[in-house]
Amino acid sequence: MGQVLKCISPIDGSVFAEREVLSREAAFEVAERARAAQAAWAARPLQERIDLVRAGVAAVGAMNEEIVPELAHMMGRPVRYGGEFGGFEERASHMADIAEEALADIQVGEDDTFRRYIRRVPQGVVFVVAPWNYPYMTAINTVAPALIAGNTVVLKHATQTLLVGERIVQAFHAAGVPADVFQNVFLSHDVTHDLIASKAFDFVNFTGSVGGGQAMERAAAGTFTGVGTELGGKDPGYVMDDADLDAAVETLIDGAMFNSGQCCCGIERIYVHDSLFDEFLAKAVDIVQGYKLGNPLDGQTTIGPMANTRFAEQVRAQIAEAVEAGAVTHIDTFPEDDGAAYLTPQILTNVTHDMRVMREESFGPVVGIMKVSSDAEAIGLMNDSEFGLTASLWTRDVDRAARIGDQIETGTVFMNRADYLDPGLCWTGCKNTGRGGGLSVIGFHNLTRPKSYHLKKVTS
Repeated sequence: MGQVLKCISPIDGSVFAEREVLSREAAFEVAERARAAQAAWAARPLQERIDLVRAGVAAVGAMNEEIVPELAHMMGRPVRYGGEFGGFEERASHMADIAEEALADIQVGEDDTFRRYIRRVPQGVVFVVAPWNYPYMTAINTVAPALIAGNTVVLKHATQTLLVGERIVQAFHAAGVPADVFQNVFLSHDVTHDLIASKAFDFVNFTGSVGGGQAMERAAAGTFTGVGTELGGKDPGYVMDDADLDAAVETLIDGAMFNSGQCCCGIERIYVHDSLFDEFLAKAVDIVQGYKLGNPLDGQTTIGPMANTRFAEQVRAQIAEAVEAGAVTHIDTFPEDDGAAYLTPQILTNVTHDMRVMREESFGPVVGIMKVSSDAEAIGLMNDSEFGLTASLWTRDVDRAARIGDQIETGTVFMNRADYLDPGLCWTGCKNTGRGGGLSVIGFHNLTRPKSYHLKKVTS
């Protein structure tokens, strides 16, 4: 037997699932089948591809009662939240809705002499490497538009959510998507590198850590294979003096703590105008103290374990270092905190950007809150980060939010909301958050390439 991938459940540390990785030969055969199937898939009418993707999405929805507890076992999200199908369907449906217009030829001009236009054609074989924290929604961001645009897709999921790729592919095959058009794989890092370096794929989409994104780019170096990445984040919230305070507290704290803080666009640092700081803090502490930490299979649990003990250890280390440097904790240790994957959510004040908890990605249920006295101070602090995914601005003044948004180094500017992915907008980032963009019309553009037609007519 070769290398075996094991999903260790955060509920009790047991092995929930395991799969053997493909051999190098078998992995290359998958890529070859995908390439052989691509032309025929792209030749199908666009509407047929759209209909098959919609049917695949519906088939995933039909599995939801099995999927929700399965996710709780694999990565710890409480069953009370019902899984990811709402966002999964919303994103795929939007991309299906806009496909005809997004993929339409760009007409440059036609007269008696020439016809000129630009066509969007598929990249070819798209490799999707999806993360564990929102394994269905992050995967569909690329899978749906890639298939609709005429690409074939090879999907590789994180070990922590080992069964998700199988689920999605099973559903799409049952709906009529050909087996070689959409394939799930279990791969070692070495074979993944070799596939990319050998130009087995025409486009790679990776969601995960900065280190993982760097590994993808190193593998693709010199191949001219396109690589799109969504990597780390340290997303800020800024509560201005005219904010709706109750709405700001409720949304920002939920954005910091939901899914045990394991959200790509979760709120990891909050800056509050000094006139609202004390009241904001008191309300935030009250919310978090009301959480119930526990087994995610229990319907009363509102915050489950982190997906892996090593993730929780990283958050504990950041908190401990911050406290040693003068930070103040506001949440007493929950009785269910076991020192392992079950971690007390924490609010910190008296924090500074000298502390790792305010600089490095935490990806856990901890948030630092700082007092600010002006927009300029808040902008400087929000930009003092190596990451740039989203920023959440709280004010009653749309023009003020737009002006501040123009000065923030980020991929998405939210006003009076947070931790949401609007499929009509491009999901993108800057700095160490990565490059490229998914969803929206731009998502289709990144999964296709432009092909120009300059057709001279015979006039005599």
